[in-house]
Amino acid sequence: MWEGLLLNQDYNSGELPSSGSTNPVKLNRKWKEYQGLQNWEGLLDPLDDNLRGEILRYGQFVESAYQSFDFDPSSPTYATCRFPRNTLLDQSGLPNSGYRVTKNLRATSGINLPRWIEKAPSWMATQSSWIGYVAVCQDKDEISRLGRRDVVISFRGTATCLEWLENLRATLTHLPDGPSGPNLNGSNSGPMVESGFLSLYTSGAHSLRDMVREEISRLLQSYGDEPLSLTITGHSLGAAIATLAAYDIKTTFKRAPMVTVMSFGGPRVGNRCFRRLLEKQGTKVLRIVNSDDVITKVPGVVLDNREQDNVKMTASMPSWIQKRVEETPWVYAEVGKELRLSSRDSPYLNGINVATCHELKTYLHLVDGFVSSTCPFRETARRVLHR
Repeated sequence: MWEGLLLNQDYNSGELPSSGSTNPVKLNRKWKEYQGLQNWEGLLDPLDDNLRGEILRYGQFVESAYQSFDFDPSSPTYATCRFPRNTLLDQSGLPNSGYRVTKNLRATSGINLPRWIEKAPSWMATQSSWIGYVAVCQDKDEISRLGRRDVVISFRGTATCLEWLENLRATLTHLPDGPSGPNLNGSNSGPMVESGFLSLYTSGAHSLRDMVREEISRLLQSYGDEPLSLTITGHSLGAAIATLAAYDIKTTFKRAPMVTVMSFGGPRVGNRCFRRLLEKQGTKVLRIVNSDDVITKVPGVVLDNREQDNVKMTASMPSWIQKRVEETPWVYAEVGKELRLSSRDSPYLNGINVATCHELKTYLHLVDGFVSSTCPFRETARRVLHR
């Protein structure tokens, strides 16, 4: 989300972390368990090694999206994908993934630009930019290992000026086609999400939402008779977009396969009613959170007893006040299941700062080393940062 401002990093260099052992475990019949069918019960604390490998593997798809993006404002291809679709994974660090990219995805800002922007550098007015891709597992051995054909939708974090401005539009807004009314779990507000995230997902003559729907429709026609999963992954802004895409897919396609979100360093996305809808749909969300990362604590406030770090409602607060508070445009709710990590637990990180706590590579390092809440970091962690 805010990584472009917070981080001084080069996404065109740096090794990808190991995704686990050199002989990946065959998930086969247990694949739904690792995709969150039972909300990862018994797999997070301590962290199951098979799940660790899957989280790291999906993290590599997000790193691939970063590696593929042209970050150079002086480049004539700024804000586009650096690689052809058929070689994207090979050139971005995933040469043996077993997946093939089938669709490039673009996001468009809905912000109306002032006239003076015409005289500013062109990169400031870049309204539409490449944000990720859809990839389908095509390798027979990998399909056998996974126990199904997997479709990955991967999103990078914030990169352009207008994406930055969308991030700052932090008030909640109603979903355009979402249910509403007093019969929706006793709430009059209905499902609401962050204005800027929704804008990036739905704006444009051919919006990101349109692209996702078209490609998922095509893939369901091609592979709908097979065991199939949709895994949507992203970092920061990409994590928020991934959550919106998951909701949209489950809403649009009534016979959609299992949809799982694996998000890294994601901000808050919507209100409590939005969370209830995700849960009712059966959408599974695993939020990988660094407790030292401020981005995961914004925007707005959370009045929810599930999180120790959040502001909590008191039992003495009258119900009518609670409802009024929940319906304000600044009250968010955390979604899904959380894997909470901490930069402070790693012996390889040099102190705590806002920048490194939010880096995707830091997240992958922490996942690689995490054992449990009582034994935070294993000595044999393979990933050492900032060598």
